[in-house]
Amino acid sequence: MKYISTKNKQHKVSFREAVLTGLAPNGGLYMPEAITPLSAEFYANLETMSKEAVAMEVLKPFVGDEIDDKSLLRIVTETLDFDFPVVNIHDNVYTLELFHGPTLAFKDVGARFMARCFSYFLKAEERVTILAATSGDTGSAVGQGFKSVKGVDVVLLYPKGKISKIQESQLTTIGGNIVAFEVAGDFDNCQAMVKKAFADETLKKVRPLSSANSINIARLLPQSLYYFFAYQTLAKQGKKLAVSIPSGNYGNLTAGLFAQRLGLPIDQFIASTNANCTVPDYLATGEYQPRPSLPTISNAMDVGSPSNFYRMADLFDQDLEAMRQMIKGYSYSDKITQQAMKEVHTQHDYLLDPHGAVGYLGLSAFLKDHRDYIGVFLETAHPAKFKEVVDDAVGINVAIPEVLESALQGEKQAEEIGAKYEDLRKYLVS
Repeated sequence: MKYISTKNKQHKVSFREAVLTGLAPNGGLYMPEAITPLSAEFYANLETMSKEAVAMEVLKPFVGDEIDDKSLLRIVTETLDFDFPVVNIHDNVYTLELFHGPTLAFKDVGARFMARCFSYFLKAEERVTILAATSGDTGSAVGQGFKSVKGVDVVLLYPKGKISKIQESQLTTIGGNIVAFEVAGDFDNCQAMVKKAFADETLKKVRPLSSANSINIARLLPQSLYYFFAYQTLAKQGKKLAVSIPSGNYGNLTAGLFAQRLGLPIDQFIASTNANCTVPDYLATGEYQPRPSLPTISNAMDVGSPSNFYRMADLFDQDLEAMRQMIKGYSYSDKITQQAMKEVHTQHDYLLDPHGAVGYLGLSAFLKDHRDYIGVFLETAHPAKFKEVVDDAVGINVAIPEVLESALQGEKQAEEIGAKYEDLRKYLVS
């Protein structure tokens, strides 16, 4: 398998190079050169396969022979050593819980897979710096995934005052080879600083860089497994399947599109967003207009210029009508999100985090007019990670799991910097 740049189809690299460099020249994102549907035999056996067996079948075409089968099986087994339960909320509405990993967020899978790929690929004398912007959960997942990995330094940028207290504690108390910067700006500022660093050829000669955001194909690919795990449970219902994805940078939705191109029978995707509705607006108007992000209670989705939009556009060959047919877009205010959290808890005894609540709302809106579908929304983080928001919306005192309590008791290790690239560059060249 070769990987090509969204900005230059002639630029082709190996899986290893795509992983270790993260971003293509000129700021392009790496895409698989081709996505070939998996065999009919695989789909005939899918419902009874272990998650490790599913992962091997799904990921092997993207990895090729660059990781031997024994090592790839070890990587996916270590990556997936927790559960991915599908829970019925009511009627034809289900959720796939993606928060049972070590940092209680969906990004654990991508971060753990990517860290193990780095460990496999890096030679003894090589050293690389992982540079990642986070709107909340990426930081802790990447930090824990790469903690103590030889040859890797991790630099995390997060927007000051715009992530939850628990999220901040998780990513700033790891230490060791994990360094955190508290940026005086928003997530888009952090992401812009990362992209400028990757475009800085002089810097990269001094300090080799790679990305751990969903910019990196190794972060994104294993997230396609979520859709296979959901289908394993829901296929027996015998209905068309709609999947609602709480969306910020659109890595999860892009991964779902990859799963569909592999032949997984998903009939409809739903891009559910908060007030940062760049993609739903594009679907409605045909004009893509990135904008400054707006702060909301679902802060991990506070992205006004989502990187993976360009991968989505590439998958549809820039065909707006084709994208509109496959992806429906909905956006919701904080007030409506809070109401959904309270309603679902009161009526169905299920506790949503604010991101899952947005996913629930988008799915509910779609199913209202599509009774012949069954739907699942992604619950992307444990509600306790947003304790203040959930407590206020639902009117209860959410218990904090031990792993989060431990982070809160840790010593914060973070340096404040400005939102200009030069503020970051000074550190990277020092």
